[in-house]
Amino acid sequence: MKKATELNKQEAAAELEYLAAEMAKSDIAYYQNDAPYLSDAEYDRLKRRNREIEELFPDLIRPDSPSRRVGAAVKNGFSKVNHRFPMLSLGDVFSIEEVEDFILGVKRFLNTAEDIAFMSEPKIDGLSFSARYENGRFVQGATRGDGSTGEDITENLKTIRQLPLTLKNAPQILEIRGEVYMSKEDFFTLNEKYAVEGKKTFANPRNAAAGSLRQLDPRITAERKLSLFAYTWGEVSERVWDSQEDFFKHLKDWGFPVNPNNTLCRSIPEIEKSFERLMEIRASLPYDIDGVVYKVNSIALQERLGFLTRTPRWAIAHKFPAEQALTLIKDIRIQVGRTGALTPVADLEPVNVGGVIVSHATLHNEDEIKRKDIRIGDTVIVQRAGDVIPQVVEVIREKRPADSQEFEFPHFCPICGAHAIREEDEAVRRCTGGLTCPAQAIERLIHFVSRDAFDIAGLGQKIVEDFYREGILQNPADIFTLENRNRGGDDLFSAGQGLHLERKEGWGKKSVENLFSAINAKRIISLPRFIYALGIRQVGSATALLIAKNYGTFEHFMQDMVNKETGRLVSVDGIGAAMATDMVEFFQEEHNIKIVNELLQQITVEEYADSVNYDSPLAGKTVVFTGTLQKMTRSEAKAKAQNLGAKVAGSVSKNTDYVIQGADAGSKAAKADELGIEILNEDKFLELIS
Repeated sequence: MKKATELNKQEAAAELEYLAAEMAKSDIAYYQNDAPYLSDAEYDRLKRRNREIEELFPDLIRPDSPSRRVGAAVKNGFSKVNHRFPMLSLGDVFSIEEVEDFILGVKRFLNTAEDIAFMSEPKIDGLSFSARYENGRFVQGATRGDGSTGEDITENLKTIRQLPLTLKNAPQILEIRGEVYMSKEDFFTLNEKYAVEGKKTFANPRNAAAGSLRQLDPRITAERKLSLFAYTWGEVSERVWDSQEDFFKHLKDWGFPVNPNNTLCRSIPEIEKSFERLMEIRASLPYDIDGVVYKVNSIALQERLGFLTRTPRWAIAHKFPAEQALTLIKDIRIQVGRTGALTPVADLEPVNVGGVIVSHATLHNEDEIKRKDIRIGDTVIVQRAGDVIPQVVEVIREKRPADSQEFEFPHFCPICGAHAIREEDEAVRRCTGGLTCPAQAIERLIHFVSRDAFDIAGLGQKIVEDFYREGILQNPADIFTLENRNRGGDDLFSAGQGLHLERKEGWGKKSVENLFSAINAKRIISLPRFIYALGIRQVGSATALLIAKNYGTFEHFMQDMVNKETGRLVSVDGIGAAMATDMVEFFQEEHNIKIVNELLQQITVEEYADSVNYDSPLAGKTVVFTGTLQKMTRSEAKAKAQNLGAKVAGSVSKNTDYVIQGADAGSKAAKADELGIEILNEDKFLELIS
């Protein structure tokens, strides 16, 4: 073999091509097939040879070069990536009966009694990612984020050697999605290393994987061994598969790791059998799984089924049963949430539940305490529901102390002393103190910076609590004036009289700079996130998305709420009169309006941009369905209309554009006729959307 210095340009290009292919082949053998054919020494020799040639011929460095696995560190945090097609989450079920209900729902939607084939896939306990390829080359990696917007982790994903950098015979645009995880063995090795070095260890493999993938310096990511499985797709210029099973075959051909335990199930008994098998082998798998995902195998049926607000109709996650343990209730205390809800929490004798030390458990509400007769001093069975939220399952009454007394739920807020009132037909008791109650103010701040809201790194619960008690943060608008107040403002009289956070214990110049950088990065926010962040009662992230879709801008939404105009709101499928009342009441409070206006002076709320087809004749139109359709179910017709940019309402009003009439139509058709609204039969509707 010639020395690198003796190669001409043509020879160098040919050898770099060989080295890239040989090392990629070795990566597949080692990471995917668990059958390495190169020793570590041989692999390192190829790596050194590749580096030597590239140093001599930098213009010949290939896109799939092994040296490109690790790029430069990110300077100012991760940039945003808007997902062309949302990365949705899955609905959860916890029993085979709930799985059967889900399948029956799918059949009802499709109006069929025939068995439907499902792909059963282990649910990897890791971090979701997307990898975008253009003309066969990996160009961008992203986290799931809130489903609509993620973080650019391109350089970090490159460090995972299971990820192919180039693809053969792939569509021109192809977005592959999957899960990044850390194997159990690599997790234990990393924690042992950190323990020896005196560094903080990780609680579990998922945390280790998430922390490793979101390092600003990809060299740190590269030092930690991460793995991945691919299981679905996002944007694609040409879909060349017609089933989930066929897609997995293409993934393998392109060089992606596919879980070997994926199983095609053609009936409920086969689904149950696949679940039981994965339960049996769970502990022996080299990676953590927390359940099984069932997906309709046919892509044509997936497309007919479509999506709910945040989840697909054609897939569900079947979580493993919660692990349980026996422990003692040391105390019952009351937490006050952002909406004033009083929630009882049990302080427990710490106990190991499924590998996690649990010392607190939710008791939900006062009715739950009475129903289970839970008392301080009781011995109880606790479990982590869905392997996440600790809860008390049962009281062991024979172990109850002789002097035990029933728990009396307070009628006054334990934080501010205001009356705690339980409205009729509500399960919770609420503090009436509003934002004068410190607990509610703190919880609203915590909610405001939470993951699905502004997602501000560096403002965790402890820091928010400290800043509130010290008067540094009193409301959400204070967050965006923090940097200016820290340096003492811009005028001559206040200069030098600032907060000087860098002088606080536990803080320093760098950590303060990082906090301000994280805050400034969120001065532009999407409409659904902003609405959710306000903490309006009953407005979760799914409802915030519905509001954003139907109003387009925050100004339009706020104007209707201030004017108590709820007609447009209650016409939205999924929003009822009680929810609309809570939204209106929020905007009738002067202090809420004041905070919102102060926020709008500091930030920019983006107009809502949807990914549906806005070139269709239904784009921006409001449609109402009535009667029985013959060629598709009502649910399927609604989904089609929404995918074409329509707003589907539950009642007819002056804002309705079309009423789609099936057989046995009722009063909606009569009202449409009275208002002069165009009525389409099913055939006309299908003709319109074709």
